[in-house]
Amino acid sequence: MHHISIRRVLTLVPFAFVLLAPAARGGEADTLPPAVRNANAQLLSQFFAQGGASPAVLEYRRKLAEYQAARAAFDAEAGAYWSQISEKRKTRNAKRRSGQQITLDDYVLEHPPIYTGPKRPVNPEPEEAPERPPRKPIPVVADLLRAAQELYQFTPQRPSSELEFKRAYARYALASGLTREQAVRVYSFETGGTGGYDVQAGIEHGGKRAISTAIGYNQLLTTNSVELLAEQGHEFIRALSEKVARTSGPARQALEHKLAVLKKMVGHAKSVPDTWSEHEKIGNTAQGWAMHAMVLDIDIGPMLQTHKLLTSVLFARAKGYSRPLTAAELEMMNLTGDGTGLDMVTMPQAMREQVPTSNFFQRGGYERNPVAIRHNTVAKLLAVTDERMDSNSSKAGARELAGAF
Repeated sequence: MHHISIRRVLTLVPFAFVLLAPAARGGEADTLPPAVRNANAQLLSQFFAQGGASPAVLEYRRKLAEYQAARAAFDAEAGAYWSQISEKRKTRNAKRRSGQQITLDDYVLEHPPIYTGPKRPVNPEPEEAPERPPRKPIPVVADLLRAAQELYQFTPQRPSSELEFKRAYARYALASGLTREQAVRVYSFETGGTGGYDVQAGIEHGGKRAISTAIGYNQLLTTNSVELLAEQGHEFIRALSEKVARTSGPARQALEHKLAVLKKMVGHAKSVPDTWSEHEKIGNTAQGWAMHAMVLDIDIGPMLQTHKLLTSVLFARAKGYSRPLTAAELEMMNLTGDGTGLDMVTMPQAMREQVPTSNFFQRGGYERNPVAIRHNTVAKLLAVTDERMDSNSSKAGARELAGAF
């Protein structure tokens, strides 16, 4: 409503310029009402103050003012909505901590406001482009391998084939408590059903540029690798130590070196507080890149990929959710984080049909997520995730992984 009233006011500007004409002819000026004469004087003053701007520039400025007013009104409305989302989330968290039941009243049931006002107009005058800081390069596999060699004198042992990695992943995943359905369907969703153990986000299906550090079957980020080494490193060390004990000859020497490197990496990952932000700081350094290179190793990689999902399963179990997670539910926890994902997972179906997906996002993340916007309730988001899993599970990579189980 705010931008409509401003539009009406601003459309009077061209007519005001027409009113300048009688004043320019001389005697008729005195016949104009004082209010009109004052308006003429103000407009004339503005015109000359603007250096005699062209009609196109004046029209642009009028439209820009209209756009800015409309956008300000929308941002005020959206700000109030997302503040309510945040407050409701705090309330739910407090109720969970005290063991209280979560109800529909604990969610915002309206969908976020949508901006429908005018678009930002194009300035007819040349504008100086704002200076942007240079984009930090995203490390790719070659960078990870270089960092591992330089910092730890270590090169991950790559599998002889994709199938070898899939079989190692299947063995470890099953032994750790993941099901074949969970592993295969999440892989199908994350990689499109065709991705390799070293596939990186953006460099697949013909892509030329990495869009993140996410690598492999469950698309681990550098921060994921650092966090898993910090939190599950003891398990990785135990499993690799057992393999060393069963091995002899030159192969054992290589494994012993790998074990020594793994222990160093775990020690470095544990050297900071166990928080995502601290692990992210390491992940953005060469040391974090070196740790992330372990996703490529035939021994450590399957364990990292497994625990990326297994931590969500164990988190749900620790919170009293004993029913096995469906692959789509596990993917929600994988995508949004365990706490937020469990919020959706524990919701009864009747509530899933009514609760908007916006309840589980920050404003910026939601507005950049067309899937969550289009499929705007929990039920719809889970359904479209299942549909994509169904479709991609028939592709060659997914069939091969299913066979490895």
